[in-house]
Amino acid sequence: MIQVTENAKNKAIQLMNEDGKDGFFIRVGVKGGGCSGLMYELTFDNQIKEGDKSFKDNGMQIVVDKKSFLYLIGTTLDFSGGLNGKGFVFSNPNADRTCGCGESFSL
Repeated sequence: MIQVTENAKNKAIQLMNEDGKDGFFIRVGVKGGGCSGLMYELTFDNQIKEGDKSFKDNGMQIVVDKKSFLYLIGTTLDFSGGLNGKGFVFSNPNADRTCGCGESFSL
């Protein structure tokens, strides 16, 4: 399961409302790339695909494809609007190493 902080939930709702994406959910995943080997993906979607894992946390629906779910079990999604302007931040307990920008990781 992926946990969603209050900050991440509020920002996701704000962005979806601004984009007119009523009824959408957060889709998270991983793909190859980045300086550590794997990169996080976050989009807003309204189509559940075959094999997707879907669940709710903090009132927010999260959908993850089957392959990415194995890498993201136990991850917390947060939003940081601080001076460094990070945006959405993944805290992944499965990552052995992360890059300096926090956008890629390895297992």
